Amino acid sequence: MSSDKPLSGCRVLVSRARKQAGALSSALKELGCQIIEIPFIEIRKPSSYKPLDTALRNLASYDWLILTSVNGVEALFERSARRHLDDAAFSHLKIAAIGPATKSAIEKHGLAVTVTPKEYVAESVVRSLRSRVRGKRVLLVRAKVARDVIPRELRETGATVDVIEAYETVAPKSSQMRLRAVFAGSRKPHAITFTSSSTVRNFVSLLGLRSARAALRKPAPSHGVHAASIGPVTSATLREFGLPVDIEAKTFDIPGLVAAIVAARGRIQSAKMWTDFYS
Repeated sequence: MSSDKPLSGCRVLVSRARKQAGALSSALKELGCQIIEIPFIEIRKPSSYKPLDTALRNLASYDWLILTSVNGVEALFERSARRHLDDAAFSHLKIAAIGPATKSAIEKHGLAVTVTPKEYVAESVVRSLRSRVRGKRVLLVRAKVARDVIPRELRETGATVDVIEAYETVAPKSSQMRLRAVFAGSRKPHAITFTSSSTVRNFVSLLGLRSARAALRKPAPSHGVHAASIGPVTSATLREFGLPVDIEAKTFDIPGLVAAIVAARGRIQSAKMWTDFYS
């Protein structure tokens, strides 16, 4: 490993779901980082497909489709294929996607994305769509546990919004022992990535609130395990649990999170505290 790489010598715990960890892990490894992959999220099928199947049968009645994650895209199109609907069945819809990864996943199905908000959070979706969806029927496909900002705000504009839960996110039981072992050992991570509010909630669920707070408690700003958040919504969830936000991405995506970690490393180096943080 080259010592002149920006993150050489640091260890980062990547908490994304196993099949999604690759992009973040690869980007960090390219910069010299040592990766510990322990997923805080496991993607599961919904308890019932009945609501989603009903929405798919009535797809022609909708004007807009909103997708908030790659998981939502995959769940929607996997189910539509099982219901013998081809991608062309969605072609009449105007589509909004949160984030470039979600947009790319939609476009792989040959569909155009009408709106991708500048910021990849629910509030930005609402700002982008408020004037467009008035009087329209909107299908919002998302996880079982999600914020209600989008449906609530769009309904206030006069839109009819159907919220469909296409998948569930749960804390993987297999991660609990691994996570506890990491924090009991001598080579703790220098940072943990939190890429959604679900990763925060599941981190607390896996460790327990007291242990989660202890794991992120630092005797000095440069020393200890740092919480690296992908954006303000995830940061707000960390703070709700009394957990610190040590690093926050300026652009709310994986490249932004990587850049924020690199910037934090740079600040520590410039303050001559590298040894404390990365020992």
